[in-house]
Amino acid sequence: MKRLWILTPLCALATWLGGASVAWAQPSGDEALLQMQQAARKGDQKTLTQLLPATQGHPLRIWAEYWELKARLRTASSAEVENFLQRWKGTYLEDRLRNDWLLQLGQRRQWSEFVRLHAEFRMQDDTQLRCYDLAIATIQGQQPADVAAQIERLWLSQPNGDDGCTYAAGELYAAGALPEHVAWQRARLGAERNQQTATRGALAIVAPEHMGPLNGIFAKPAQYLNNTKAVHNAAQRELAVLALVRLANTAPQDAAAQLRDRWGELLRNEQRNWAWGAVGKVAARRLSDEAMDYFAQVTRPADLDDDTLGWMARAAMRAGQWHTVRQAIAAMQPATQRNSTWTYWLARALQASEHTPEAQAQAEQLLRSIAGVDGFYEQLALEALGQRITPPPEPEPSSPAELAQARSNPGLIRALHAIRIGLRNEGVREWNYTTNLHQPGGMSDRELLAAATLACQEQVWDRCINTSERTRSFASWKQRYPMPFRDEVITRAQSIGLDPAYVYGLIRQESRFIMDARSHVGASGLMQVMPATAKWTARKIGMKDFQPHMIYEHDVNITIGTAYLKLALDDFDGSMVLAAAGYNAGPGRPRNWRNGPVLDAAIWAENVPFNETRDYVKKVLANTTNYAAYISGQPQSLRARLGQVGPKETSLAYNKELP
Repeated sequence: MKRLWILTPLCALATWLGGASVAWAQPSGDEALLQMQQAARKGDQKTLTQLLPATQGHPLRIWAEYWELKARLRTASSAEVENFLQRWKGTYLEDRLRNDWLLQLGQRRQWSEFVRLHAEFRMQDDTQLRCYDLAIATIQGQQPADVAAQIERLWLSQPNGDDGCTYAAGELYAAGALPEHVAWQRARLGAERNQQTATRGALAIVAPEHMGPLNGIFAKPAQYLNNTKAVHNAAQRELAVLALVRLANTAPQDAAAQLRDRWGELLRNEQRNWAWGAVGKVAARRLSDEAMDYFAQVTRPADLDDDTLGWMARAAMRAGQWHTVRQAIAAMQPATQRNSTWTYWLARALQASEHTPEAQAQAEQLLRSIAGVDGFYEQLALEALGQRITPPPEPEPSSPAELAQARSNPGLIRALHAIRIGLRNEGVREWNYTTNLHQPGGMSDRELLAAATLACQEQVWDRCINTSERTRSFASWKQRYPMPFRDEVITRAQSIGLDPAYVYGLIRQESRFIMDARSHVGASGLMQVMPATAKWTARKIGMKDFQPHMIYEHDVNITIGTAYLKLALDDFDGSMVLAAAGYNAGPGRPRNWRNGPVLDAAIWAENVPFNETRDYVKKVLANTTNYAAYISGQPQSLRARLGQVGPKETSLAYNKELP
């Protein structure tokens, strides 16, 4: 059945290609591409070269050529690269290979060729390339006035082992354009994130003579702090901060003791504040009551990075210290403050801590700036202004001409073909590039609506949703909140006492309705059920003939997923917030996370320690509210679904069997 689901739409798609329809139907070409995808992931150049001829004439031949060339890009000639770029000019993979080749040129410091090719790079989505570009400008004495601020922002966000931004930072530092403290901040963030290569790269710029102790600092920070008897210069103080950050990651109380007993007196104010912030952040992520005691030692919040300030604000919310929430948000970078999360909490903090007319007016202005139906805090802001969540009016449907234009778009055709034969990642990338608004001649809202309509008609629901979400002058909830298998989901949910909107809200976040979706941890199908969980739940509900492969059948997945969700919801006393957290992170974690003060569920959700689960819970609840408004046709309340979260009543026992 699954193979038929893949092949049937291809027959329709083939008609769009005219003379290419015969090649489209060749299974050998499809199979060769699937094998090449796996070989590309493994870097298997030999297999890629062997399979390349089998893709001749295939509509996705471009991907085969791209994989084969990229696998040997380090040894490829400029002529080979130029030939590919010219033959596939204007396509996604032309620009992607240009990106790959520019990274090679940057690592080789071949600047003249880099400058020539970079001028034609359309996506401009690679941070390393931007850093190389700024480095070249600095070398040539043509750097922009804000070059230091740009490099600081880009470098501090880069992953371990980055070359482009580390190189640019070194060039700027050598030119006297980058302050020393930026390099030390990069080193500290590397220590916090366990990125020793990143920390080493920063030290190589500002203190190469002090790189010797770095292995010990990462491996045994307490030993380094205890064995350092004297501090003779600023670099040694910075090394102590690195050790304190490393120690705080695993033993915040020990790091706090080191600060109180000795190191607090030896460090400069900024260094001491950073170290206390690192201790406070770890304690806050552990939901420890000591977090605010640690943050109280910070004399200047502006000395902290935005992530630490975020945890300072979260801990202060839990403690009801709204003045500190305001201080933490006020110290964030302007771009971070504009995020709907912190805009909403700043408004809440003003309402709770300042009762002057001016403060209340400022809070209302902040809420109005984000109020809407598109997200968790947007919905909460709308409700705080006395309104409820209702669907916007549907836009005029795509006309036959608009749909015909979408159906004839080569990028969309290639994307759909790739997705249908199992090259989902490649198809998604091609689709996103084709529909992206920042491309020259990018799609208008009407064109995006037509592309989303095409994806909906082909039941490629994730592209339907994501493409429709990019329209700005109107919003189609039919596209953004689709309901595949409507009768089955609603009937099943209602039969076991679940809100169908909650089920749809969860599926939309879990899989975007991709039936054969599989996560990196093995969760499968529409409702992303783990194998062991599926087996346990099937046994629990009396599904005696269940086999693991059946989890990809939509009816089985819905039956098992909704049954487990209902068991989780009952275990968490009907709390949608806790059940969603348990569905994502396992029930044991939210059982522990709820132990503490009774909190507004929005505060509790914002304090979920796992970034993924925190984002997941908020999106599931926002989705649920929108689906409820769409299904019922009545105004809905997110706040009513949130309620409060606190410890479980002692008279009620958890279901210890729940996986």
